Amino acid sequence: MSTIAPEAVAGGRTRLAGLLVVPATLFVALMLIGPLAILFRYSLNKFVPGQFMVDALVIENYIKFFTDGYYLNVLIRTVRVSVICTLACLVMGFPLAYVLARTQSRFKNLMVIAVVLPLFVGNAVRAAGWMTIFGSKGAFNASLMALGLIDQPLEIMYTENAVLIGIIAVNLPFMVLTLQSVIEGIPRNVEEAAFSLGAGPAAMFRRVLWPLALPGTLAGTILTFILAMNAYATPVLLGGPKFQMMGPLVYGQFAQQNNWPFGGAISFILMTSTILLTMGAHLIVQGRYRSNGPAA
Repeated sequence: MSTIAPEAVAGGRTRLAGLLVVPATLFVALMLIGPLAILFRYSLNKFVPGQFMVDALVIENYIKFFTDGYYLNVLIRTVRVSVICTLACLVMGFPLAYVLARTQSRFKNLMVIAVVLPLFVGNAVRAAGWMTIFGSKGAFNASLMALGLIDQPLEIMYTENAVLIGIIAVNLPFMVLTLQSVIEGIPRNVEEAAFSLGAGPAAMFRRVLWPLALPGTLAGTILTFILAMNAYATPVLLGGPKFQMMGPLVYGQFAQQNNWPFGGAISFILMTSTILLTMGAHLIVQGRYRSNGPAA
C-alpha cells in the first residue's frame, strides 16, 4: 500500500486554496479597478453647464481643487478630524481592549457583545440618535438646564465637536476589536516577567506591551483613519451644510451639482491623500519598530 508524502499533501492543499481564492480575487479586482478607471477618465473631462461633461484630457479639475482655498480647507479639515478621531479611538480603545483580552470573567462575552453591538446599527441611525442628544432641546441640554448649570442651550449640533463625537463613536469598536485580538496574542508571562524584574505598570506598558502590540496597533489606527477620512453620514447629519468634509463634498458634486469631472477629481484626491498618509505613517512606525526592536 503506497503512502503519500506529507509534502505532496501540503502542496496539494496550497494549490487548492489558491484556486478557491482566484474567483473572489478577480471579482474584487474588477469591481474595484473598473469603476476607478472610469472615474479617473471622467476626472480628466471638462464640465460645461447644460452639457453635463465634454470629453477631454485635461487636469483643470485637479488644478481647480488645489488653487481654491475653500476646497483645500475642506481637505485639511478632513485630515484634522480624522487624525483627532484616530488618536481618541486609540487612547480610549487600548485600555478597554486590554481589559477584554486579559479578563477571565464569565461576563467577558457580554462585554464583547456590548462593544460589537453598535456595529449592528447603521451610521445614519446612530447619527440621528446623537441629534436627539445634542439638539438645542435634546437630552444633554435639557439635563444641564434642569440642573441649573446653563441658562441657554449649548450650540453643539452642526459643529466640529459634534462630528468628532459621532465619528469616534462609530470607529471605536473597530479599534477595540483589532487591539483585543493583538493583545490576546501576546503571552501573559511576558508581562509577568517584566513585573518580576521590578518594572512597574507604566514601565511594563512602555517597554514590553506597547512595542509588542505596535504592529497590530498600527493596523487598528490605519483602519479607523481610513473610515474617518471617508465618513459621510455623520458629517452630513451632525455637521450640517456648513461643515464640509471630503465625503459629502464628493456626493455634492455628483448628485447636486452634476459636475462629474470635478467629483471624480475630488474622489481621486481623497483616495490618494488617504493612501499617502496611511503609507507614510506605516513606514515611519515600521522603521522605528525595526530600528528599536520590540524590547527597546
